[in-house]
Amino acid sequence: MRGVVTAALSASTLEWYDFYIYGTAAALVFNDVFFPSVNPTVGTLAAFATFGVGFLFRPLGGLIFGHFGDTHGRKTLLVAAMLLMGVSTFLIGVLPTYEAIGLAAPIMLVVLRALQGLAVGGQYGGAMLLVTENAPAHRRGFYGSFSHIGPSLAVILSNVIFLVVVAFSDSGFLESWGWRIPFLLSAVVVAAGLYIQLKLEDTAEFTELRERQRAEALVKGTPADRKRSPIVTAVLTHPKQLLQAGGMILVIQVYYYVLIVFTISYATNSGISRSTALVAVLASSAVTVVSIPYFAALSDRIGRKRILLWSSVATTLTAFPFVLLLASGNIVLLTIAVVIPGLTLGALYGPMAAFYYEMFSAEIRYSGASIGYQLGAVLGGGFAPLIAASLLATTGTILSVGAYITVAGLISIWAIASTTSTTHTH
Repeated sequence: MRGVVTAALSASTLEWYDFYIYGTAAALVFNDVFFPSVNPTVGTLAAFATFGVGFLFRPLGGLIFGHFGDTHGRKTLLVAAMLLMGVSTFLIGVLPTYEAIGLAAPIMLVVLRALQGLAVGGQYGGAMLLVTENAPAHRRGFYGSFSHIGPSLAVILSNVIFLVVVAFSDSGFLESWGWRIPFLLSAVVVAAGLYIQLKLEDTAEFTELRERQRAEALVKGTPADRKRSPIVTAVLTHPKQLLQAGGMILVIQVYYYVLIVFTISYATNSGISRSTALVAVLASSAVTVVSIPYFAALSDRIGRKRILLWSSVATTLTAFPFVLLLASGNIVLLTIAVVIPGLTLGALYGPMAAFYYEMFSAEIRYSGASIGYQLGAVLGGGFAPLIAASLLATTGTILSVGAYITVAGLISIWAIASTTSTTHTH
C-alpha cells in the first residue's frame, strides 16, 4: 500500500501542479502577457476565462479516460493522462506572447489549456481507483484520501515556485520570462508517468474483474470486450448517483477556486503584495493537506455521510465571513479568511474518494466517478474565478461572491443529504 499510495499521491500532485500553475499565472501575469491590448479589468476577466476553458474539457476527458479505464485498466490511463498533461503544460512554457505573434498567442494558449483539461479530467479516476481498489475496506477512506491530498500539495508547490520566481526577479522579468519557469518544470510529470508505468501493476480488483469477464465470455462463446460501453451503462443505470456525485463536489469546486485564484487577484488589486497573497493561500492549502486524511480516517469509523453532511454545512457557513475578512485589506485577517475554509473544505473533500468508490460497481467505477466528479467541476470550478470577478465588477460588493459560494453550498448539502450511506458496502 505504501508504494501504491506514494504513486497515486505523486501522480495527483504533479498533475494538479500543472493545472494550478495556470491559475496562478492567470491571476498574476497572463492579462499582460496574452491580453495586453485591453484594459486591466477586461484582461483579468479574459485570463480567468481561459482558466475556465480547461474545466469545459474535463468532462470530455472523464468520458474518454473513463471508458478506457474501465476496459483497459486504471494504471495505463493514469499514465496516459500524466503524459498528456506534462507535454501540454511544457508547451505553454515555450509559447510566444501576444507581443510576438499577436492573436495567435491567446488562441494557442486556449488550445493547450483544453488539452490540460482533457488530461486532468482523465487523471482523477485513475489516481483515485489506484488507491481505493487496493485498500482494505476498513481503511479505504484514509488511503483513498491521498489521491485528494495531491491538489492541495500542488497548490503549495505551485505557489512556492511562483514565490521563488517573484522573490528573485523584478516585475519586468516575471512578465517576460519568469512566468515560464513553473511551466517548464512540468517535464517532471512525464518522468513520473513513465516511472509509474514501469514499476506498478494494475489494481487487483480490476484484474479480477477482467478475468471474470473473460471466463463468462468463454462460457457464452462471445468476445470478452463485446459489451455495452461502461459510460453508457453508468448513465443508464446510475443517473441519480451521477447527479449526486456532481452535486456533492460542487461547493468544493466553487469555493476552492475562488480561494486559490480569485483571492490572489483580489488581494493584489487591493494593495497586498503578490508574495503575501501567495503565502496566505499556501497556508490555507497546508491546513487542507492535514485535514483531508484526518477526516477521511474518521469517516472509516463513524461513516462517510455524517462527515460529508456536517462539513458541507460548516463550509457553507464560512462563505460570508470569508469574503468580509478578505475585503478588510488586513494581512492577518486575509490569512484567517483563507485558513478557515481550508479546514472545512479538507473535511469535506477527505472522505469523497471512498464515497465515490462505494457508489459505483467495479465495471463502471472509472466512468461513474470521473463523470460525476467532472460534472461538478465544469459547473462549479472552472469559471468560479471569472464568475466571482464578474459579480464583484457588476455589483460593486464582495458580498455577492459570498452569496455565490453559499448557493453552491446549499446544492451540495442537498446532494449529500439525498444519498444513501455507503461506508463498507463493498
